[in-house]
Amino acid sequence: MEKSLILALDIGTSSVRASIFNDAAEPLRGMSVKIERTLDTTADGGSEIDADEAFAQVVAAIDALLEKAKKLKGEITHVASCSFWHSVMGIDAKGKPTTKLLSWADTRSREYSGVLKKRFDEAETHNRTGAHFHSSFWPAKLLWLRHEHAEVFAKTTMWLSFSDYVALRLFDKTKTSVSMASGTGIFNIRKCKWDAKLLKTLKISPDNLPEISENDSATLLNKKYAKRWPRLAAAQWFPAIADGAADHIGSCGFGKSKASLMVGTSAAMRVAYRGEPPAKIPDGLWCYRVDRERVIIGGALSDGGNLYSLIKQRFHLPSNVDKLLLSREAPDDLVVIPFFFGERSTGYDENARGAIIGLTATHDGIDVLLAAMEGVAFRLDDIYQRLKKVVKITDIVASGGALRDSPVWTDIIASVLGKKLVINDTPEASSRGAVLLALETTGKM
Repeated sequence: MEKSLILALDIGTSSVRASIFNDAAEPLRGMSVKIERTLDTTADGGSEIDADEAFAQVVAAIDALLEKAKKLKGEITHVASCSFWHSVMGIDAKGKPTTKLLSWADTRSREYSGVLKKRFDEAETHNRTGAHFHSSFWPAKLLWLRHEHAEVFAKTTMWLSFSDYVALRLFDKTKTSVSMASGTGIFNIRKCKWDAKLLKTLKISPDNLPEISENDSATLLNKKYAKRWPRLAAAQWFPAIADGAADHIGSCGFGKSKASLMVGTSAAMRVAYRGEPPAKIPDGLWCYRVDRERVIIGGALSDGGNLYSLIKQRFHLPSNVDKLLLSREAPDDLVVIPFFFGERSTGYDENARGAIIGLTATHDGIDVLLAAMEGVAFRLDDIYQRLKKVVKITDIVASGGALRDSPVWTDIIASVLGKKLVINDTPEASSRGAVLLALETTGKM
């Protein structure tokens, strides 16, 4: 019997997971639910989902988990959650959505990145907000909405991340965490408040944005959901943190000497530590906050496991492709530029496109896949070399479904980085990271 339990929510773009952990941050066997979902894409670069549909999936995950946990003894005292970074949506004065929920992958605002670069010193803004001008962040998206969807912009009274909308529906409060705010691109990471210079250009005020929570703040469910979930009626809910930060914490914790490397649908490399952002954030990297006392710095690639899957599908490769990869070496005369899903780190080029260079009649799909895996490895190495300018990395902890599915890819990345990778097999690392922070706040860790 577990006396004190924590419900963890991992709200991602491709799924919603709900799990139960004990107060030692250990997931309880069999106490997990996963609901898959797919965002809608459009020919002009849209990547979106109906906000109420997405919220219903969160509710369904909690419903299913509590049903599964009916016979589980113990009190669920807290709820910890993480959510995908960089999403944006609007609501009106009554709290109703005025837009779809736009993900980081929505590139319809890409031309407004150029507008921002003309109006601002991008290097100075990057050093203040931790974000480059790019369609994955809020400034370009909000300019796009203001100029091309003026009627929608006018009736929107508040702009939110999806986790903020979940909080509004569950608690009747529009609050966000420092972690989620720092990934918007309109947050001053050095002052821990919304960035006045960008707000002026975007023609929005702090009143149009959620209040930023203190680190130790927690809240209770509103009456509607306390009635729906009696077992959670007295539970303390912590503000959601970003899933990238949660994954890092759940994988390898804090410290300047340890980096996490993740290859899932996309890919990322990052370091999190207690202290202030670097005096000069290296060009091409982002820098966000975990909370008011800790920062996370690194880079993210849009191509990862999604590119692996795309090549397998297009070249009709068999399910046992990893065994075939073991018998080959990446061809020296074939190069894959891995920008098939766009570019974020390190160039943030809105017009970047993927390419297969040197393809001849002698090459097959295995050759192309190997070259693509190597291409992603070199992009990760670019991030690694820039990270080494601000931290001294001694260990790299690797995780992600794409690496679990392909040990060959792990070896390729290790070879390119010139560094042995420590494989992390922690189940549900993002959920565990959110739980660890919640336990720290309650004084149990």
